Amino acid sequence: SMSTAATYETIEVRPLTPTVGAEIHGVKLGEPLGNQQFQEIHDALMAHQVIFFRDQDMTLEQHKDFGRRFGPLHIHPSAPGPEGHPEVLRIHADENSKQVAGHRWHSDVSCDPEPPMGSILHLHTVPPNGGDTLFASSNAAYEALSEPMKAFLGGLKARHDGSPNYNRRARIDGKAGDQVYPSADHPVIRTHPVTGKKGIYVSPVFTQYICDVPEDESKAILEFLYAHNRKEQFICRFSWEKDSVAFWDNRAVQHLAMWDYFPQVRSGFRVTVAGDKPY
Repeated sequence: SMSTAATYETIEVRPLTPTVGAEIHGVKLGEPLGNQQFQEIHDALMAHQVIFFRDQDMTLEQHKDFGRRFGPLHIHPSAPGPEGHPEVLRIHADENSKQVAGHRWHSDVSCDPEPPMGSILHLHTVPPNGGDTLFASSNAAYEALSEPMKAFLGGLKARHDGSPNYNRRARIDGKAGDQVYPSADHPVIRTHPVTGKKGIYVSPVFTQYICDVPEDESKAILEFLYAHNRKEQFICRFSWEKDSVAFWDNRAVQHLAMWDYFPQVRSGFRVTVAGDKPY
């Protein structure tokens, strides 16, 4: 399988759990990657769905260059980037924060007709403890379903909409919260375009309802899937240090950022790689 250590010549891959997540050692992301090393990092991401790096010193330009190796960069629909860097999303929480990014389970910007392929988060300031990010394998969650349930869900689509989430967040921050954001219908079970594996693709942040079924059925199906998705056996938990990097595949995992460190500071930057239409 792809996850055997012998496959990698230019990096070391240490799995966090047998199901999801791996730490990658032996690479400096701030330097241009050779083709072999790029391919091995790509293979590790496909095998483990989210990969982590330690002690990475990167400028915003280097961060963007690394992201661009994987595809064009995505520009966030609701959050402007730092001056001169529209492709960069600032992630910041401190003693004045009324909320933080990502504290409910989600796959990034799944409301887009073509949601992002992956997200690369680099934190330069972390709390003394806390602030972990949890990642759940949507493929492992799918595999654990019964065959009748797989067949049933395989025919369904769900509506994803950014407006309720982004407007609710704007209101918490004291803004109007009346903008219209992208929405799209995506299959409930998504096929990964590279690995061919199937995964559950609904989340409480963006998914509004299952299309073409009565409201009570939709609610029951979604509640079941949300509870199923976050079962402990599908999850790894990453503990951040200064200059750690997490690179997650939005087609293969959902994630949740713990906000258990108030009023401490947790701060960094995210670059997001554009994706394609789920099928």
